[in-house]
Formats: sequence, C-alpha cells, structure tokens
Amino acid sequence: MDMSAGSLRLSAGIAARLERLPMTGYQRSLFGIIATAWFFDSMDLGLMTFVLGSIKAEFGLSAAQAGLLASASFLGMFAGAASAGMLADRYGRKPVFQISMIFWGVGSLMCGLADSVTALMLYRVLLGFGMGMEFPIGLSMVSEIVPAKSRGKYVAILEGFWPIGFIAAGVLTYFLLPVIGWRGIFIALSVPAIFVFVVRRRVPESPRWLEEVGRDREADRIMANIEHHVQRASGKPLPPVDDTFAPPQRRARKALFAELWHGPYAKRTLMLWAVWFFALLGYYGLTTWLGALLQQAGYAVTKSVLYTVYISLAGIPGFLFSAWLLEKWGRKPTCALMLIGSALAAYAYGQAAVHRLPVEQLIAAGLCMQFFLFGMWSVLYAYTPELYPTRSRGTGSGFASSIGRVGSLAGPYLVGVLLPVAGQGGVFTMGALSFAVAAVVVLLFGVETKGKALEEVSH
Repeated sequence: MDMSAGSLRLSAGIAARLERLPMTGYQRSLFGIIATAWFFDSMDLGLMTFVLGSIKAEFGLSAAQAGLLASASFLGMFAGAASAGMLADRYGRKPVFQISMIFWGVGSLMCGLADSVTALMLYRVLLGFGMGMEFPIGLSMVSEIVPAKSRGKYVAILEGFWPIGFIAAGVLTYFLLPVIGWRGIFIALSVPAIFVFVVRRRVPESPRWLEEVGRDREADRIMANIEHHVQRASGKPLPPVDDTFAPPQRRARKALFAELWHGPYAKRTLMLWAVWFFALLGYYGLTTWLGALLQQAGYAVTKSVLYTVYISLAGIPGFLFSAWLLEKWGRKPTCALMLIGSALAAYAYGQAAVHRLPVEQLIAAGLCMQFFLFGMWSVLYAYTPELYPTRSRGTGSGFASSIGRVGSLAGPYLVGVLLPVAGQGGVFTMGALSFAVAAVVVLLFGVETKGKALEEVSH
C-alpha cells in the first residue's frame, strides 16, 4: 500500500468514508447475512406462541404456570441483551454476534430434549440469553455499515424479519406439530445455528468501532476493502470524501455505562427504557398467549395455530409501511403512530374476543393489531441505536432491550394471573394501556434523528 494514500484515508475519518458510499449489492449482501441470522432467531422466539397450548396440555399446567414458562426466555434475554451490549462495545460486534448464535442454537436443541417443565424452563432461559445477545448487536452492525440516507429503512427491514420469522414458526408448527411434536420443532430450529460460519467468513468487523477504540490501521484496512467491494458492485468511481464529522471521542471502556447517564444521553436513556418496558410488556403479554387464548375460547389446536398465522400476516405490510414512513415522516411521529394504533387495535381485539364475535371479525381485529405491533417493532429497532455514540451504542441498545425484557418477562406472567380474574377483555385492555403509556413517553421526550449521520446525532 502507498503510505501517502494510507495516511490520506486515515485522516479522512471512517464516518466520512462510509457516509458517502452508495448502497450496492455488497452492503445488501452483508445485511442479508445478518438478517438471515435474525430470522432464525425470531423463529425460535415466536415458536412459544404456537406451542404453548400443547405444552400446557401435556404437562397439565395452570394458566399462571404456563405464563411463567412463557416468560422464562425473557429472563435470559434480559441478561443476554445487557451483557452483549457491553461486550460488543469492548471487544467488537462480530465475535459477540457469533457467540450469540451458538447460545440460541444449543438452547433450542436442549428445549427439544427437556424431560420436565423445570428443565424446559431452564433451557428457555439459555435460549433467551442467546437471543437477547443477538438483537442489539445485529442492530449496531447494520446501523454502522449502512449510510444515514438508507439507515432507517434497512434497520426497519431488519426488524421486519421478526414478523416473517414469527409467521414461519407458525407455518412450521401447523405442518409439523402433528408429525414430530413441539420437541421435534425445537430440535429442528437448532440446526440453523451453523450459520455462524457464514458470519465468520463474510461479515467484517465494524470499522466505526475499530476507529473508536484506536485500532486505526485495522479500521483503514477493513474500510478500504468495503470501498473496493462497493466500487466494484456499483461500477462507478466512488464520490469524493467530504469530512465534515468530528473525530471520535475516545474514552475509557469502563465509562460506557456511565455515559448513558451523561448530558443529553440521560434523557434519551430514560425515554428509551420507559418505551421499551411498556411496549414489550404489552406486546409479549398479548402475542405469547394468542394461540392459547384461542384454544381456551374453544378452537382446536390446529385451528388456533392457523388463525394466529393469519393474524400475523398483517405484520409484513405493517413493518414495510413503517420502514417507508420512518424516512418520509421521521422516527418520533412514526413511533407514536404505531404505538397509538397498537393500543386501539388491541382493545378492539379484546372486545371481539369477549363478545364472541364471528371468527372473521376476530381475525380482522387481529390483523389490525398485528399491523401496528410489527410496525412498532420496526421503529423501536431503527430508533434506539441512533441515539448513542459508537463507543456506547451496543451498551445503550443492549440495556434498552434488556429493560424491555423485564416487560417481556412480566407480560406473559401477568396475563396468566389476570386471565382468571379479568378475562380476555381485561388482558387486552392491559396491553392497550401499556402501548398508550409508551406513546405518551415518545411524544413528550423523544428526539428526531431522520436523515442525520450517527455522528451528527451523537454531537
């Protein structure tokens, strides 16, 4: 390498070099690899919605016990999200992302081999730990590779692989549950963990993170490789570098968590923690029980799975609409819209269930609910990593996700406790109130990040 050219690239700064790149097939291929891992992770997480009723019947569980089992994976996600964020900010995005895949693969396999409810619960915690690790790291990786003009859309599309994974889990359950049972499905979903080898070979470490921690030569080497692939994919010379970004502020790694409470980040952290907690309490409290609630209403197991799949199909246009609106309208108003829509639709679905309306009306209400719920997910995952600087992005995203898992842990259990007392109407009213509180928090304390480079938002 010519030393003068290398010095010129180093002085330009990673952020400036990344932000001027056009989106090409190369960046999309990296996104596709991360999204595929996310998809299989989402299938494992969504599976409990479709098999909870079968597990409840096999082990003779009460509603409260079933709620506790459904919540077990979220206990693991709480620990996984918090630890992975800090580890990724300290040791890098790529190695932690690979480790997370191993955890959820082993956890899924052991769930299929569990011989008691206690063992199943423990393995769900292990599975949840791996899933909790993967979510904030995948977000950070995509946020730091994709330029600002396309970042919101691609992070929202990444989150869209959650409803697709959820629906795939339902379809898989519908066809395979009568054949191999819920244990066989868990075992089958452990196989995609070998995808870790593709990640190891194809996905580079974040050059933004490498520059942040002072590994400038390695950052330059990886950035030069990205530029080479982008130029080859586009077939055109790259735009000139316009270095308008301030150099990264390198700080001691031990200060990462403290920085979440420093200056403007304190308000952002409080806002995100509250939104994640209430949004996930409502979401998982309702969706984890959808299949079981339909079974309780008198529908057969296969019918309840099929109806839940139908309802979940609305999540695909929901996240696509949200991804489009994020760039057209902005993060803050889109987030508030999706949360308010989720609140109204959840209440309507609860009323349809209470009054035993025809199944067509029940599914219609459910379609509206899932449209807004999956749109809400897209905004949360696009918005969260944008609010922190590179040096603490994994930590900030991880702890926001982790606090959300406290809501995820509480939601299914609260449903199990409330159901015998308040019925399905009370359960869905609880979910609607949770979404409404989250919407108010965003409207009062949220900041807009649309169209801004990560470094602009940080400063």
